[in-house]
Amino acid sequence: MNRAKRTEIFQRLRAENPHPTTELEYSTPFELLIAVILSAQATDVGVNKATAKLYPVANTPQAIYDLGVEGLKQYIKTIGLFNSKAENVIKTCRMLIDLHDGEVPRERAALEALPGVGRKTANVVLNTAFGEPTIAVDTHIFRVSNRTRLAPGKNVNEVEQRLLRVIPEEFLKDAHHWLILHGRYTCMARKPRCGSCLIEDLCELPLSQRPDY
Repeated sequence: MNRAKRTEIFQRLRAENPHPTTELEYSTPFELLIAVILSAQATDVGVNKATAKLYPVANTPQAIYDLGVEGLKQYIKTIGLFNSKAENVIKTCRMLIDLHDGEVPRERAALEALPGVGRKTANVVLNTAFGEPTIAVDTHIFRVSNRTRLAPGKNVNEVEQRLLRVIPEEFLKDAHHWLILHGRYTCMARKPRCGSCLIEDLCELPLSQRPDY
């Protein structure tokens, strides 16, 4: 895919949604961090239901740490893998208190050192909370990048690095959310809505592989 096509893709996505953001509900970088940790192998809707009960009770590292693992589980038990997530969140809160004065660090290495935080989670926090031009390649972005040929790659790291190279700079800050939303609601895994796709004419997926042809 050439630069002109990529530019047009993001111009259209921007025109449709000028200010994209995560569908996770949060009001502080810490709330976002915890929500993203909880969102692994879970839906944003499910996480939002849990945090809507948790955050009015505890929404700081100290307050959640004071709940303890068992106390936290009572708020997040509807989320998949809640046992291990509760342990990771409590350990993360302890580290934030001990090492970062209760604040979420803005450095990738410090974020990735937190329990339950990998590269993808760090990228989400850096991009969404702090405005850094990072791209967290989840299943949606991986699929859209490969299917459209925007930035094909064999694994998430390849796709991330290619996206960072080929996306025009003016779109980098918001590209993460545009691609996730496009994959979640239009370029879906099983039944992509090619016929109503905003960028259908720019997609390089062969017509024979599209469901509407």
